[in-house]
Amino acid sequence: MARGIIKHLKRMYAPKQWMLDKLRGRWAPKPSAGPHKLRECLPLIVMLRQRLKYALTYREVKMIVMQRLIKVDGKVRSDMFYPAGFMDVVQIEKTKENFRLLYNTKGRFMLHKVAKEEANYKLCRVKRVMRGPRGIPYAVTHDGRTLRYPDPDVKAHDTIRLDLETGKIMDHVKFETGNLVMISGGNNIGRVGTITHEEKHPGSFEMVHVKDAAGHTFNTRLENVFVIGEGTKPWISLPKGNGIKLSIVEDRANRMK
Repeated sequence: MARGIIKHLKRMYAPKQWMLDKLRGRWAPKPSAGPHKLRECLPLIVMLRQRLKYALTYREVKMIVMQRLIKVDGKVRSDMFYPAGFMDVVQIEKTKENFRLLYNTKGRFMLHKVAKEEANYKLCRVKRVMRGPRGIPYAVTHDGRTLRYPDPDVKAHDTIRLDLETGKIMDHVKFETGNLVMISGGNNIGRVGTITHEEKHPGSFEMVHVKDAAGHTFNTRLENVFVIGEGTKPWISLPKGNGIKLSIVEDRANRMK
Protein backbone atom coordinates (compact mmCIF):
# COMPACT_ATOMS: atom_id res chain seq x y z
CA MET A 1 0.00 0.00 0.00
CA ALA A 2 1.38 3.39 -1.04
CA ARG A 3 1.87 5.98 1.66
CA GLY A 4 2.60 9.70 1.57
CA ILE A 5 2.74 12.20 -1.23
CA ILE A 6 3.60 11.27 -4.80
CA LYS A 7 6.95 12.82 -5.70
CA HIS A 8 6.97 11.94 -9.40
CA LEU A 9 4.96 12.95 -12.46
CA LYS A 10 4.76 10.97 -15.69
CA ARG A 11 5.23 12.93 -18.92
CA MET A 12 1.87 11.71 -20.28
CA TYR A 13 -0.01 13.17 -17.30
CA ALA A 14 1.71 16.56 -17.20
CA PRO A 15 -0.58 19.54 -17.95
CA LYS A 16 -1.12 20.09 -21.68
CA GLN A 17 -0.30 23.81 -21.46
CA TRP A 18 3.33 22.97 -20.58
CA MET A 19 3.60 21.61 -24.14
CA LEU A 20 6.13 18.89 -23.31
CA ASP A 21 6.87 16.40 -26.08
CA LYS A 22 5.75 12.83 -25.45
CA LEU A 23 8.78 10.98 -26.77
CA ARG A 24 11.68 12.74 -25.05
CA GLY A 25 11.80 10.94 -21.70
CA ARG A 26 9.24 9.25 -19.50
CA TRP A 27 9.12 11.79 -16.68
CA ALA A 28 8.04 15.42 -16.25
CA PRO A 29 9.06 17.86 -13.51
CA LYS A 30 6.70 17.65 -10.54
CA PRO A 31 6.05 21.17 -9.16
CA SER A 32 6.72 21.83 -5.48
CA ALA A 33 3.86 22.71 -3.15
CA GLY A 34 3.26 26.44 -3.49
CA PRO A 35 0.80 29.24 -4.20
CA HIS A 36 -0.60 27.72 -7.42
CA LYS A 37 -2.07 24.28 -8.12
CA LEU A 38 -0.13 21.71 -10.15
CA ARG A 39 -2.44 21.99 -13.16
CA GLU A 40 -2.56 25.82 -13.00
CA CYS A 41 1.17 26.55 -12.75
CA LEU A 42 4.37 26.66 -14.78
CA PRO A 43 7.45 25.39 -12.88
CA LEU A 44 10.65 27.44 -13.27
CA ILE A 45 12.40 24.48 -14.93
CA VAL A 46 9.80 24.35 -17.75
CA MET A 47 9.96 28.14 -18.06
CA LEU A 48 13.75 28.32 -18.40
CA ARG A 49 14.30 25.16 -20.45
CA GLN A 50 11.24 24.87 -22.72
CA ARG A 51 10.01 28.48 -22.98
CA LEU A 52 12.92 30.91 -22.66
CA LYS A 53 15.53 28.39 -23.88
CA TYR A 54 18.10 29.73 -21.39
CA ALA A 55 19.09 26.15 -20.53
CA LEU A 56 19.29 22.88 -22.42
CA THR A 57 19.38 20.43 -19.54
CA TYR A 58 18.11 19.86 -15.99
CA ARG A 59 21.63 20.48 -14.68
CA GLU A 60 21.91 23.87 -16.42
CA VAL A 61 18.57 25.03 -14.96
CA LYS A 62 19.79 24.01 -11.50
CA MET A 63 22.94 26.10 -11.95
CA ILE A 64 20.88 29.15 -13.00
CA VAL A 65 18.46 29.04 -10.05
CA MET A 66 21.17 28.19 -7.49
CA GLN A 67 23.01 31.37 -8.50
CA ARG A 68 19.87 33.19 -7.25
CA LEU A 69 19.25 34.85 -10.62
CA ILE A 70 15.49 34.27 -10.83
CA LYS A 71 12.95 36.33 -8.89
CA VAL A 72 9.23 35.57 -8.73
CA ASP A 73 7.06 38.41 -7.37
CA GLY A 74 10.17 40.21 -6.12
CA LYS A 75 11.57 37.23 -4.15
CA VAL A 76 14.54 35.08 -5.17
CA ARG A 77 13.46 31.49 -5.84
CA SER A 78 16.21 28.87 -5.87
CA ASP A 79 13.85 25.89 -6.21
CA MET A 80 13.65 25.01 -9.90
CA PHE A 81 10.30 23.26 -9.31
CA TYR A 82 8.72 26.42 -7.81
CA PRO A 83 5.18 26.80 -9.24
CA ALA A 84 4.81 30.22 -10.87
CA GLY A 85 1.23 30.93 -11.94
CA PHE A 86 -1.26 33.35 -13.50
CA MET A 87 -0.33 37.06 -13.01
CA ASP A 88 3.06 36.27 -11.38
CA VAL A 89 5.96 38.57 -12.27
CA VAL A 90 9.22 36.80 -13.15
CA GLN A 91 12.38 38.95 -13.10
CA ILE A 92 15.81 38.04 -14.46
CA GLU A 93 18.09 40.93 -13.46
CA LYS A 94 21.15 39.59 -15.30
CA THR A 95 19.35 39.93 -18.67
CA LYS A 96 17.30 42.97 -17.48
CA GLU A 97 14.09 41.15 -18.40
CA ASN A 98 10.70 41.19 -16.68
CA PHE A 99 7.83 38.87 -17.59
CA ARG A 100 4.22 38.54 -16.48
CA LEU A 101 2.67 35.08 -16.74
CA LEU A 102 -0.61 35.27 -18.67
CA TYR A 103 -2.72 32.90 -20.74
CA ASN A 104 -3.16 33.17 -24.49
CA THR A 105 -6.55 32.38 -26.10
CA LYS A 106 -5.43 28.78 -26.71
CA GLY A 107 -5.09 28.21 -22.96
CA ARG A 108 -1.29 28.13 -22.91
CA PHE A 109 0.94 30.07 -20.54
CA MET A 110 2.84 32.88 -22.19
CA LEU A 111 5.65 34.98 -20.77
CA HIS A 112 4.54 38.50 -21.61
CA LYS A 113 7.46 40.92 -21.48
CA VAL A 114 6.71 44.04 -19.38
CA ALA A 115 8.54 47.29 -18.56
CA LYS A 116 10.39 47.68 -15.23
CA GLU A 117 7.70 50.06 -13.89
CA GLU A 118 4.93 47.53 -14.58
CA ALA A 119 6.97 44.73 -12.98
CA ASN A 120 6.73 46.50 -9.59
CA TYR A 121 3.11 45.45 -9.06
CA LYS A 122 0.77 42.55 -9.74
CA LEU A 123 -2.98 42.03 -9.75
CA CYS A 124 -4.54 39.60 -7.26
CA ARG A 125 -8.12 38.32 -7.31
CA VAL A 126 -9.76 38.31 -3.88
CA LYS A 127 -11.19 34.86 -3.08
CA ARG A 128 -12.74 35.78 0.25
CA VAL A 129 -12.70 38.41 3.00
CA MET A 130 -12.89 37.18 6.58
CA ARG A 131 -12.16 38.17 10.18
CA GLY A 132 -9.37 36.54 12.15
CA PRO A 133 -8.41 36.62 15.85
CA ARG A 134 -9.41 39.85 17.66
CA GLY A 135 -11.74 40.67 14.75
CA ILE A 136 -8.91 41.66 12.39
CA PRO A 137 -10.23 41.64 8.79
CA TYR A 138 -8.12 39.94 6.14
CA ALA A 139 -8.43 39.09 2.44
CA VAL A 140 -7.26 35.83 0.82
CA THR A 141 -6.10 36.12 -2.80
CA HIS A 142 -5.83 33.69 -5.72
CA ASP A 143 -2.07 33.27 -5.16
CA GLY A 144 -2.36 32.23 -1.51
CA ARG A 145 -1.65 35.62 0.11
CA THR A 146 -3.31 36.76 3.33
CA LEU A 147 -3.58 40.57 3.40
CA ARG A 148 -4.56 42.16 6.72
CA TYR A 149 -6.71 45.28 6.97
CA PRO A 150 -7.88 45.55 3.34
CA ASP A 151 -10.04 48.50 2.27
CA PRO A 152 -13.58 47.91 3.69
CA ASP A 153 -14.90 48.31 0.12
CA VAL A 154 -12.95 45.20 -1.06
CA LYS A 155 -15.19 42.13 -1.38
CA ALA A 156 -14.84 38.60 -2.86
CA HIS A 157 -14.21 38.49 -6.66
CA ASP A 158 -12.76 42.04 -6.69
CA THR A 159 -9.17 42.64 -7.83
CA ILE A 160 -6.43 44.44 -5.89
CA ARG A 161 -3.20 45.94 -7.18
CA LEU A 162 -0.36 44.79 -4.93
CA ASP A 163 2.99 46.55 -4.54
CA LEU A 164 5.53 43.70 -4.71
CA GLU A 165 8.22 45.58 -2.79
CA THR A 166 6.14 46.46 0.27
CA GLY A 167 3.39 43.82 -0.02
CA LYS A 168 0.78 46.57 0.51
CA ILE A 169 -2.46 47.09 -1.43
CA MET A 170 -2.10 50.09 -3.77
CA ASP A 171 -5.55 50.14 -5.33
CA HIS A 172 -8.58 47.95 -6.05
CA VAL A 173 -11.23 47.53 -8.72
CA LYS A 174 -14.73 46.16 -8.15
CA PHE A 175 -16.25 43.15 -9.85
CA GLU A 176 -19.13 44.90 -11.59
CA THR A 177 -20.80 45.35 -14.99
CA GLY A 178 -18.75 47.36 -17.49
CA ASN A 179 -15.30 46.48 -16.11
CA LEU A 180 -12.60 44.73 -18.14
CA VAL A 181 -11.91 41.08 -17.31
CA MET A 182 -9.60 38.24 -18.36
CA ILE A 183 -10.80 34.64 -18.23
CA SER A 184 -8.44 32.46 -16.20
CA GLY A 185 -10.06 29.03 -16.62
CA GLY A 186 -12.57 27.00 -18.62
CA ASN A 187 -13.17 26.87 -22.37
CA ASN A 188 -12.75 30.65 -22.88
CA ILE A 189 -9.40 30.86 -21.04
CA GLY A 190 -7.23 33.83 -22.03
CA ARG A 191 -10.07 35.87 -23.56
CA VAL A 192 -10.49 39.53 -22.58
CA GLY A 193 -13.73 41.50 -22.57
CA THR A 194 -16.14 43.61 -20.52
CA ILE A 195 -18.81 42.22 -18.18
CA THR A 196 -22.31 42.68 -19.63
CA HIS A 197 -24.33 40.95 -16.93
CA GLU A 198 -24.27 38.28 -14.24
CA GLU A 199 -26.65 35.33 -13.72
CA LYS A 200 -27.25 33.97 -10.23
CA HIS A 201 -28.20 30.29 -9.86
CA PRO A 202 -28.72 29.37 -6.18
CA GLY A 203 -27.27 25.92 -5.53
CA SER A 204 -25.38 25.91 -8.84
CA PHE A 205 -22.66 27.88 -10.62
CA GLU A 206 -23.11 31.62 -11.09
CA MET A 207 -22.53 32.63 -14.71
CA VAL A 208 -21.01 35.84 -16.08
CA HIS A 209 -21.67 37.15 -19.61
CA VAL A 210 -18.72 38.89 -21.29
CA LYS A 211 -18.38 40.84 -24.56
CA ASP A 212 -14.96 41.23 -26.20
CA ALA A 213 -13.58 44.13 -28.30
CA ALA A 214 -14.56 42.35 -31.55
CA GLY A 215 -18.21 42.21 -30.42
CA HIS A 216 -18.27 38.46 -29.67
CA THR A 217 -20.20 37.45 -26.57
CA PHE A 218 -19.57 34.41 -24.37
CA ASN A 219 -20.28 33.30 -20.82
CA THR A 220 -18.30 31.48 -18.17
CA ARG A 221 -18.41 30.58 -14.49
CA LEU A 222 -17.88 33.33 -11.93
CA GLU A 223 -14.71 31.71 -10.49
CA ASN A 224 -13.03 31.91 -13.93
CA VAL A 225 -13.42 35.70 -14.22
CA PHE A 226 -10.47 37.94 -13.22
CA VAL A 227 -11.05 41.72 -13.31
CA ILE A 228 -8.02 43.47 -14.89
CA GLY A 229 -9.17 47.05 -15.30
CA GLU A 230 -11.74 49.75 -14.67
CA GLY A 231 -14.01 50.46 -17.63
CA THR A 232 -12.22 49.50 -20.84
CA LYS A 233 -8.75 50.55 -19.60
CA PRO A 234 -6.57 47.60 -18.45
CA TRP A 235 -4.20 47.98 -15.48
CA ILE A 236 -1.67 45.64 -17.14
CA SER A 237 -0.34 45.49 -20.70
CA LEU A 238 -2.04 42.76 -22.71
CA PRO A 239 -0.25 40.18 -24.88
CA LYS A 240 -0.37 40.14 -28.68
CA GLY A 241 -3.95 39.84 -29.94
CA ASN A 242 -5.40 41.64 -26.87
CA GLY A 243 -7.25 38.51 -25.75
CA ILE A 244 -9.51 38.26 -28.81
CA LYS A 245 -10.08 34.64 -29.82
CA LEU A 246 -9.78 34.03 -33.55
CA SER A 247 -11.61 31.36 -35.51
CA ILE A 248 -9.53 28.63 -37.19
CA VAL A 249 -9.79 30.44 -40.55
CA GLU A 250 -8.83 33.84 -39.05
CA ASP A 251 -5.93 32.27 -37.14
CA ARG A 252 -4.59 30.64 -40.32
CA ALA A 253 -4.90 33.89 -42.31
CA ASN A 254 -3.06 35.72 -39.51
CA ARG A 255 -0.21 33.21 -39.58
CA MET A 256 0.11 33.41 -43.38
CA LYS A 257 0.77 37.18 -43.33
